[in-house]
Amino acid sequence: MNPFHAFQVARLPEIRFGSGTLDQLPDVLAAYGSQVLLVTGRRSFQDSPRWQRLLSGLQANGLEWRHVTVDDEPSPDLVDEVVARQRGHAIDVVAGVGGGSVLDAAKAIAGLLRTGTSVLDHLEGVGKGIPYRGPKVPFVAVPTTAGTGSEATKNAVLSRRGPNGFKKSFRDNRLVAEVAIVDPSLLASCPKDLIAANGMDAFTQLLESYVSRRASPFTDALASSGMRAFRDGFWDAWAGGADSAGPAYERLAYASLCSGITLAQCGLGSVHGLASPLGAFFPIPHGVVCGTLVAAATQVNIAALRAREPRNPALHKYAEAGVLLNARRYPDEAAAQDGLVELLTAWTARLALPRLRDFGMRHGDLDRVVANCRGGSMQTNPLELTDRELLSLLQQRL
Repeated sequence: MNPFHAFQVARLPEIRFGSGTLDQLPDVLAAYGSQVLLVTGRRSFQDSPRWQRLLSGLQANGLEWRHVTVDDEPSPDLVDEVVARQRGHAIDVVAGVGGGSVLDAAKAIAGLLRTGTSVLDHLEGVGKGIPYRGPKVPFVAVPTTAGTGSEATKNAVLSRRGPNGFKKSFRDNRLVAEVAIVDPSLLASCPKDLIAANGMDAFTQLLESYVSRRASPFTDALASSGMRAFRDGFWDAWAGGADSAGPAYERLAYASLCSGITLAQCGLGSVHGLASPLGAFFPIPHGVVCGTLVAAATQVNIAALRAREPRNPALHKYAEAGVLLNARRYPDEAAAQDGLVELLTAWTARLALPRLRDFGMRHGDLDRVVANCRGGSMQTNPLELTDRELLSLLQQRL
Protein backbone atom coordinates (compact mmCIF):
# COMPACT_ATOMS: atom_id res chain seq x y z
CA MET A 1 0.00 0.00 0.00
CA ASN A 2 1.35 3.42 -0.98
CA PRO A 3 1.43 5.53 2.20
CA PHE A 4 1.58 8.73 0.15
CA HIS A 5 -1.94 8.59 -1.20
CA ALA A 6 -3.74 11.82 -2.03
CA PHE A 7 -4.74 13.95 0.96
CA GLN A 8 -5.47 17.55 1.78
CA VAL A 9 -4.78 19.77 4.76
CA ALA A 10 -7.68 21.91 5.93
CA ARG A 11 -7.24 25.44 7.21
CA LEU A 12 -5.27 25.92 10.43
CA PRO A 13 -4.84 28.96 12.67
CA GLU A 14 -1.63 30.90 13.16
CA ILE A 15 -0.14 29.11 16.16
CA ARG A 16 1.92 30.79 18.89
CA PHE A 17 3.23 28.16 21.30
CA GLY A 18 5.32 28.61 24.42
CA SER A 19 5.26 29.48 28.11
CA GLY A 20 4.42 33.15 28.57
CA THR A 21 2.74 33.59 25.17
CA LEU A 22 -0.49 34.66 26.90
CA ASP A 23 1.16 38.08 27.29
CA GLN A 24 0.95 38.46 23.50
CA LEU A 25 -2.85 38.35 23.53
CA PRO A 26 -3.53 42.12 23.89
CA ASP A 27 -1.28 42.95 20.92
CA VAL A 28 -2.89 40.19 18.84
CA LEU A 29 -6.38 41.46 19.62
CA ALA A 30 -5.46 45.08 18.90
CA ALA A 31 -4.70 44.14 15.29
CA TYR A 32 -8.42 43.45 14.72
CA GLY A 33 -9.96 46.57 16.28
CA SER A 34 -10.82 48.18 19.59
CA GLN A 35 -13.95 46.29 20.70
CA VAL A 36 -13.21 42.91 22.28
CA LEU A 37 -15.56 40.22 23.56
CA LEU A 38 -13.81 38.06 26.18
CA VAL A 39 -15.25 34.58 26.76
CA THR A 40 -13.85 32.75 29.80
CA GLY A 41 -14.77 30.14 32.37
CA ARG A 42 -16.55 31.28 35.47
CA ARG A 43 -13.77 31.12 38.04
CA SER A 44 -10.27 29.72 37.74
CA PHE A 45 -8.68 32.07 35.21
CA GLN A 46 -10.38 35.14 36.68
CA ASP A 47 -9.07 34.21 40.13
CA SER A 48 -5.47 34.16 38.89
CA PRO A 49 -3.01 37.08 38.63
CA ARG A 50 -2.95 36.49 34.88
CA TRP A 51 -6.49 37.89 34.58
CA GLN A 52 -5.54 41.28 35.94
CA ARG A 53 -2.39 41.29 33.83
CA LEU A 54 -4.48 40.57 30.75
CA LEU A 55 -6.93 43.38 31.55
CA SER A 56 -4.02 45.79 32.10
CA GLY A 57 -2.62 44.77 28.71
CA LEU A 58 -5.96 45.39 27.02
CA GLN A 59 -6.19 48.81 28.64
CA ALA A 60 -2.63 49.68 27.63
CA ASN A 61 -3.56 48.88 24.01
CA GLY A 62 -6.60 51.16 24.15
CA LEU A 63 -9.03 48.25 23.89
CA GLU A 64 -12.54 48.15 25.31
CA TRP A 65 -13.95 44.80 26.32
CA ARG A 66 -17.13 43.05 27.27
CA HIS A 67 -17.01 39.79 29.21
CA VAL A 68 -19.17 36.65 29.25
CA THR A 69 -18.59 33.39 31.12
CA VAL A 70 -19.25 29.72 30.36
CA ASP A 71 -19.42 27.29 33.26
CA ASP A 72 -20.49 24.03 31.60
CA GLU A 73 -20.54 22.34 28.21
CA PRO A 74 -22.19 25.01 26.03
CA SER A 75 -25.72 24.66 24.72
CA PRO A 76 -27.32 26.19 21.62
CA ASP A 77 -29.46 28.29 23.95
CA LEU A 78 -26.38 29.77 25.64
CA VAL A 79 -24.78 30.65 22.31
CA ASP A 80 -27.93 32.28 20.92
CA GLU A 81 -28.49 34.20 24.16
CA VAL A 82 -24.95 35.63 24.18
CA VAL A 83 -25.14 36.52 20.48
CA ALA A 84 -28.44 38.34 21.01
CA ARG A 85 -26.97 40.37 23.91
CA GLN A 86 -23.71 41.24 22.17
CA ARG A 87 -24.75 41.70 18.53
CA GLY A 88 -25.41 45.42 18.94
CA HIS A 89 -22.00 46.26 20.37
CA ALA A 90 -19.94 46.23 17.15
CA ILE A 91 -17.56 43.55 18.42
CA ASP A 92 -14.34 43.52 16.38
CA VAL A 93 -12.79 40.33 17.77
CA VAL A 94 -13.75 37.47 20.10
CA ALA A 95 -11.16 35.96 22.46
CA GLY A 96 -11.86 32.62 24.10
CA VAL A 97 -9.66 31.96 27.12
CA GLY A 98 -10.44 28.66 28.82
CA GLY A 99 -10.99 24.96 28.34
CA GLY A 100 -12.65 23.23 25.42
CA SER A 101 -16.17 24.27 26.41
CA VAL A 102 -15.16 27.93 26.56
CA LEU A 103 -13.38 27.75 23.21
CA ASP A 104 -16.29 25.98 21.55
CA ALA A 105 -18.74 28.58 22.86
CA ALA A 106 -16.50 31.48 21.81
CA LYS A 107 -16.01 29.94 18.35
CA ALA A 108 -19.76 29.63 17.81
CA ILE A 109 -20.43 33.15 19.12
CA ALA A 110 -17.79 34.62 16.80
CA GLY A 111 -19.39 32.77 13.92
CA LEU A 112 -22.86 34.20 14.52
CA LEU A 113 -22.41 37.78 15.72
CA ARG A 114 -22.69 39.14 12.18
CA THR A 115 -25.02 36.63 10.51
CA GLY A 116 -28.38 37.27 12.16
CA THR A 117 -28.96 33.50 12.37
CA SER A 118 -29.43 31.02 15.20
CA VAL A 119 -26.87 28.30 15.78
CA LEU A 120 -29.75 25.82 15.37
CA ASP A 121 -29.99 26.93 11.75
CA HIS A 122 -26.58 25.33 11.16
CA LEU A 123 -26.11 22.61 13.82
CA GLU A 124 -25.41 19.18 12.32
CA GLY A 125 -28.09 16.55 12.63
CA VAL A 126 -30.59 18.52 14.72
CA GLY A 127 -30.62 21.94 13.08
CA LYS A 128 -32.43 23.29 10.03
CA GLY A 129 -29.61 22.28 7.70
CA ILE A 130 -29.01 25.81 6.45
CA PRO A 131 -25.46 26.13 5.07
CA TYR A 132 -23.29 28.54 7.03
CA ARG A 133 -22.08 31.42 4.85
CA GLY A 134 -20.58 33.79 7.40
CA PRO A 135 -19.28 36.38 7.81
CA LYS A 136 -17.79 35.78 11.21
CA VAL A 137 -16.03 38.01 13.70
CA PRO A 138 -12.29 37.21 13.98
CA PHE A 139 -11.64 34.66 16.74
CA VAL A 140 -8.53 34.16 18.90
CA ALA A 141 -8.28 30.95 20.96
CA VAL A 142 -6.28 30.59 24.18
CA PRO A 143 -6.62 27.13 25.78
CA THR A 144 -6.06 26.95 29.53
CA THR A 145 -6.36 23.15 29.63
CA ALA A 146 -4.78 20.40 27.52
CA GLY A 147 -7.51 18.22 26.10
CA THR A 148 -9.86 19.04 23.27
CA GLY A 149 -7.49 20.79 20.86
CA SER A 150 -10.41 23.09 20.02
CA GLU A 151 -7.96 25.90 19.32
CA ALA A 152 -7.07 24.14 16.05
CA THR A 153 -10.46 22.86 14.87
CA LYS A 154 -13.32 24.14 12.73
CA ASN A 155 -16.13 22.81 14.90
CA ALA A 156 -17.89 24.03 18.02
CA VAL A 157 -19.47 21.16 19.98
CA LEU A 158 -22.80 22.12 21.56
CA SER A 159 -25.07 19.93 23.65
CA ARG A 160 -28.47 19.71 25.23
CA ARG A 161 -28.72 17.16 28.04
CA GLY A 162 -31.67 14.97 28.90
CA PRO A 163 -33.66 11.99 27.58
CA ASN A 164 -33.98 13.70 24.20
CA GLY A 165 -30.60 15.36 24.42
CA PHE A 166 -27.95 15.70 21.77
CA LYS A 167 -24.30 16.61 21.35
CA LYS A 168 -23.62 17.99 17.88
CA SER A 169 -21.19 20.21 16.00
CA PHE A 170 -21.51 23.60 14.38
CA ARG A 171 -18.83 23.05 11.78
CA ASP A 172 -17.29 25.17 9.02
CA ASN A 173 -13.78 26.05 7.85
CA ARG A 174 -14.58 29.71 8.44
CA LEU A 175 -14.92 29.04 12.17
CA VAL A 176 -11.22 28.17 12.58
CA ALA A 177 -9.44 30.64 14.85
CA GLU A 178 -7.31 33.30 13.24
CA VAL A 179 -4.72 32.86 16.00
CA ALA A 180 -4.21 30.14 18.63
CA ILE A 181 -2.06 31.11 21.62
CA VAL A 182 -0.96 27.97 23.46
CA ASP A 183 0.73 28.85 26.76
CA PRO A 184 1.69 25.63 28.60
CA SER A 185 2.26 27.49 31.88
CA LEU A 186 -1.51 27.94 32.17
CA LEU A 187 -1.79 24.22 32.94
CA ALA A 188 -0.12 24.74 36.31
CA SER A 189 -3.43 25.95 37.76
CA CYS A 190 -5.41 22.91 36.59
CA PRO A 191 -6.51 20.46 39.31
CA LYS A 192 -5.28 16.90 39.08
CA ASP A 193 -8.61 15.41 38.00
CA LEU A 194 -8.87 17.93 35.17
CA ILE A 195 -5.35 17.12 33.96
CA ALA A 196 -6.35 13.43 33.98
CA ALA A 197 -9.61 13.80 32.07
CA ASN A 198 -8.40 16.37 29.56
CA GLY A 199 -5.10 14.61 29.04
CA MET A 200 -6.86 11.34 28.25
CA ASP A 201 -9.12 13.21 25.82
CA ALA A 202 -6.04 14.51 24.00
CA PHE A 203 -4.45 11.07 23.98
CA THR A 204 -7.62 9.42 22.68
CA GLN A 205 -7.80 11.96 19.87
CA LEU A 206 -4.20 11.21 18.94
CA LEU A 207 -4.68 7.43 18.91
CA GLU A 208 -8.02 7.55 17.11
CA SER A 209 -6.78 9.94 14.43
CA TYR A 210 -3.65 7.79 14.00
CA VAL A 211 -5.77 4.76 13.04
CA SER A 212 -8.53 6.76 11.30
CA ARG A 213 -9.73 5.67 7.88
CA ARG A 214 -8.79 9.15 6.64
CA ALA A 215 -5.32 9.27 8.17
CA SER A 216 -2.48 10.55 5.99
CA PRO A 217 1.32 10.79 6.28
CA PHE A 218 0.79 14.36 7.51
CA THR A 219 -1.57 13.38 10.34
CA ASP A 220 0.43 10.22 11.14
CA ALA A 221 3.55 12.30 11.77
CA LEU A 222 1.71 14.71 14.05
CA ALA A 223 -0.18 11.98 15.91
CA SER A 224 3.00 9.98 16.49
CA SER A 225 4.84 13.09 17.69
CA GLY A 226 1.93 13.98 19.96
CA MET A 227 1.76 10.49 21.48
CA ARG A 228 5.48 10.59 22.19
CA ALA A 229 5.10 13.96 23.92
CA PHE A 230 2.13 12.62 25.89
CA ARG A 231 4.11 9.56 26.97
CA ASP A 232 6.97 11.72 28.21
CA GLY A 233 4.91 14.46 29.86
CA PHE A 234 1.52 13.32 31.06
CA TRP A 235 2.39 11.59 34.30
CA ASP A 236 4.65 14.38 35.58
CA ALA A 237 1.99 16.93 34.63
CA TRP A 238 -0.63 14.85 36.43
CA ALA A 239 1.54 14.64 39.56
CA GLY A 240 2.33 18.38 39.40
CA GLY A 241 4.42 20.39 41.82
CA ALA A 242 7.86 18.99 40.97
CA ASP A 243 10.58 20.73 38.98
CA SER A 244 9.75 18.41 36.10
CA ALA A 245 6.19 19.76 35.88
CA GLY A 246 7.15 22.76 33.71
CA PRO A 247 8.56 20.73 30.81
CA ALA A 248 5.75 18.20 31.35
CA TYR A 249 3.11 20.90 30.86
CA GLU A 250 4.85 21.89 27.63
CA ARG A 251 4.78 18.30 26.36
CA LEU A 252 1.13 17.87 27.33
CA ALA A 253 0.08 21.17 25.74
CA TYR A 254 1.91 20.17 22.57
CA ALA A 255 0.21 16.76 22.56
CA SER A 256 -3.18 18.44 22.91
CA LEU A 257 -2.43 20.87 20.10
CA CYS A 258 -1.37 18.00 17.82
CA SER A 259 -4.56 16.14 18.69
CA GLY A 260 -6.68 19.11 17.65
CA ILE A 261 -4.87 19.39 14.33
CA THR A 262 -5.13 15.69 13.55
CA LEU A 263 -8.80 15.34 14.49
CA ALA A 264 -9.61 18.35 12.31
CA GLN A 265 -7.82 16.75 9.36
CA CYS A 266 -8.86 13.09 9.52
CA GLY A 267 -11.55 12.49 12.14
CA LEU A 268 -11.68 10.20 15.16
CA GLY A 269 -13.23 6.85 16.09
CA SER A 270 -15.52 4.78 18.27
CA VAL A 271 -14.74 6.48 21.59
CA HIS A 272 -15.81 9.86 20.25
CA GLY A 273 -18.71 8.28 18.40
CA LEU A 274 -20.02 6.96 21.72
CA ALA A 275 -19.11 10.17 23.57
CA SER A 276 -21.81 12.11 21.72
CA PRO A 277 -24.85 10.18 23.04
CA LEU A 278 -23.20 9.52 26.41
CA GLY A 279 -22.57 13.23 26.93
CA ALA A 280 -26.09 14.09 25.75
CA PHE A 281 -27.98 11.56 27.87
CA PHE A 282 -25.85 11.65 31.05
CA PRO A 283 -23.83 14.30 32.96
CA ILE A 284 -20.51 12.72 31.98
CA PRO A 285 -17.60 15.11 31.30
CA HIS A 286 -16.22 14.50 27.83
CA GLY A 287 -12.68 13.80 28.99
CA VAL A 288 -13.93 11.21 31.47
CA VAL A 289 -15.79 9.41 28.67
CA CYS A 290 -12.58 9.27 26.63
CA GLY A 291 -10.41 8.13 29.50
CA THR A 292 -12.79 5.46 30.72
CA LEU A 293 -13.48 3.98 27.26
CA VAL A 294 -10.20 4.19 25.35
CA ALA A 295 -8.70 0.89 26.59
CA ALA A 296 -11.90 -1.08 25.97
CA ALA A 297 -12.42 0.56 22.57
CA THR A 298 -8.87 -0.25 21.51
CA GLN A 299 -9.28 -3.88 22.57
CA VAL A 300 -12.59 -4.22 20.69
CA ASN A 301 -11.19 -2.58 17.55
CA ILE A 302 -8.11 -4.80 17.51
CA ALA A 303 -10.18 -7.97 18.02
CA ALA A 304 -12.60 -6.97 15.24
CA LEU A 305 -9.76 -6.13 12.85
CA ARG A 306 -8.02 -9.43 13.51
CA ALA A 307 -11.26 -11.32 12.87
CA ARG A 308 -12.58 -9.46 9.81
CA GLU A 309 -9.89 -7.23 8.30
CA PRO A 310 -6.46 -8.67 9.14
CA ARG A 311 -4.82 -6.65 6.33
CA ASN A 312 -6.24 -3.33 7.55
CA PRO A 313 -3.30 -0.91 8.07
CA ALA A 314 -4.76 0.13 11.41
CA LEU A 315 -3.53 -3.14 12.94
CA HIS A 316 0.06 -2.25 12.05
CA LYS A 317 -0.49 1.22 13.50
CA TYR A 318 -1.85 -0.18 16.76
CA ALA A 319 1.33 -2.24 17.00
CA GLU A 320 3.45 0.84 16.32
CA ALA A 321 1.57 2.71 19.06
CA GLY A 322 2.22 -0.16 21.47
CA VAL A 323 5.95 -0.01 20.77
CA LEU A 324 6.05 3.80 21.05
CA LEU A 325 4.02 4.12 24.25
CA ASN A 326 5.63 1.18 26.05
CA ALA A 327 9.09 2.19 24.78
CA ARG A 328 10.03 -1.42 24.15
CA ARG A 329 10.23 -3.98 21.34
CA TYR A 330 7.92 -6.98 20.96
CA PRO A 331 8.45 -10.32 19.20
CA ASP A 332 5.61 -9.61 16.76
CA GLU A 333 2.83 -7.14 16.00
CA ALA A 334 0.16 -9.11 17.86
CA ALA A 335 2.22 -8.91 21.05
CA ALA A 336 2.70 -5.15 20.54
CA GLN A 337 -1.06 -4.70 20.07
CA ASP A 338 -1.75 -6.68 23.24
CA GLY A 339 0.88 -4.59 25.03
CA LEU A 340 -0.95 -1.42 23.99
CA VAL A 341 -4.25 -2.67 25.42
CA GLU A 342 -2.54 -3.76 28.65
CA LEU A 343 -0.91 -0.34 29.01
CA LEU A 344 -4.15 1.59 28.43
CA THR A 345 -5.95 -0.68 30.91
CA ALA A 346 -3.25 0.05 33.49
CA TRP A 347 -3.61 3.80 32.86
CA THR A 348 -7.37 3.57 33.44
CA ALA A 349 -6.77 1.84 36.78
CA ARG A 350 -3.99 4.20 37.87
CA LEU A 351 -6.12 7.27 37.20
CA ALA A 352 -9.10 5.65 38.98
CA LEU A 353 -11.37 6.86 36.20
CA PRO A 354 -15.09 6.62 36.98
CA ARG A 355 -17.33 4.04 35.37
CA LEU A 356 -20.39 4.92 33.31
CA ARG A 357 -22.71 3.79 36.09
CA ASP A 358 -21.25 6.50 38.33
CA PHE A 359 -23.15 9.00 36.17
CA GLY A 360 -26.48 7.20 36.26
CA MET A 361 -26.14 4.91 33.25
CA ARG A 362 -27.72 1.46 33.59
CA HIS A 363 -27.92 -1.72 31.47
CA GLY A 364 -31.27 -0.57 30.13
CA ASP A 365 -29.58 2.46 28.56
CA LEU A 366 -27.06 0.53 26.46
CA ASP A 367 -29.22 0.01 23.38
CA ARG A 368 -30.23 3.69 23.28
CA VAL A 369 -26.60 4.81 23.37
CA VAL A 370 -25.58 2.42 20.59
CA ALA A 371 -28.57 3.43 18.47
CA ASN A 372 -27.44 7.07 18.58
CA CYS A 373 -23.69 6.67 18.04
CA ARG A 374 -23.41 5.95 14.32
CA GLY A 375 -22.84 9.47 12.99
CA GLY A 376 -19.80 11.70 13.05
CA SER A 377 -16.68 10.15 14.52
CA MET A 378 -17.87 6.57 14.12
CA GLN A 379 -17.56 7.03 10.34
CA THR A 380 -13.75 7.23 10.57
CA ASN A 381 -13.22 4.34 12.99
CA PRO A 382 -10.82 1.90 11.27
CA LEU A 383 -13.73 -0.48 10.64
CA GLU A 384 -17.47 -0.58 11.25
CA LEU A 385 -18.23 -2.18 14.59
CA THR A 386 -21.36 -4.27 15.07
CA ASP A 387 -23.97 -3.37 17.67
CA ARG A 388 -22.84 -6.40 19.68
CA GLU A 389 -19.23 -5.17 19.67
CA LEU A 390 -20.28 -1.69 20.78
CA LEU A 391 -22.43 -3.14 23.55
CA SER A 392 -19.46 -5.23 24.70
CA LEU A 393 -17.28 -2.12 24.74
CA LEU A 394 -19.76 -0.19 26.91
CA GLN A 395 -20.39 -3.13 29.23
CA GLN A 396 -16.69 -3.30 30.08
CA ARG A 397 -16.94 0.17 31.65
CA LEU A 398 -20.51 0.16 32.96
